[in-house]
Amino acid sequence: MRLENKTAMITGASRNIGREIALTFAREGADLVLNTRSSTEELEDVAAQCRELGVRTHTVMGDVADSDRVNDMVAEGVDALGKIDVLVSNVAIRPHRPMLEITDDEWHSVMGVNLHSAFYLCRAVLPGMMERQSGSIVALGGQAAITGRPDTALVTTAKTGLLGLIRAIAAEMAPYNVRANLVNPGSTDTERLHPEWYPDMQGVPRGSPERASGIPLGRQGTVEDIANACLFFASDESAYITGDRLNVVGGRYIV
Repeated sequence: MRLENKTAMITGASRNIGREIALTFAREGADLVLNTRSSTEELEDVAAQCRELGVRTHTVMGDVADSDRVNDMVAEGVDALGKIDVLVSNVAIRPHRPMLEITDDEWHSVMGVNLHSAFYLCRAVLPGMMERQSGSIVALGGQAAITGRPDTALVTTAKTGLLGLIRAIAAEMAPYNVRANLVNPGSTDTERLHPEWYPDMQGVPRGSPERASGIPLGRQGTVEDIANACLFFASDESAYITGDRLNVVGGRYIV
């Protein structure tokens, strides 16, 4: 198993991509610290499935945009499982809004969830990784970190900043054998709880031929596609890769 004897902390683990990352890591032998902000029942269901796969699993509730709460959650995870070898920073909100309609509160809210949270998490887990001279940080970006689109200034700015953060951490932490990389998901078969965030996508079913027409591989991505990319960066198979990004977008990047 590729993650045996490793402990991973995964944020946003109750649903969609985060849930699949947790289950994929559990199948590969990782003990887990799983986080969500409010979906307690869903998170406990994921945790139960991970425990059935034979790994130790601890859940922590809290808002990763809250610096103090992040410190407490990381400390709680370390107390419960002894260490954190892998961090998967997977949490985002994606409101689409014309540039001139963005309010100050919306701007700061998106930056807090999509960018500041990754900084808080990395800062909290890095001391332990540095002490053990080993660690892997994986952040979830998105297609917005590759190209801009109208009405996406909020998300594009945050995700591009996330790439900069990952590159800076990779450069600074390389002497400690701590790696940091970014996974950019493209259009993925996740459940959208806030359709109002995507007014430009209304009326075109997700996964439809029309939606997939601009993707060279001709299909929407799956949560398994994204989880497998995260597994690669979390495992020793990527031991000589840091400060890099993996675009899991079905070839969309080349057209």
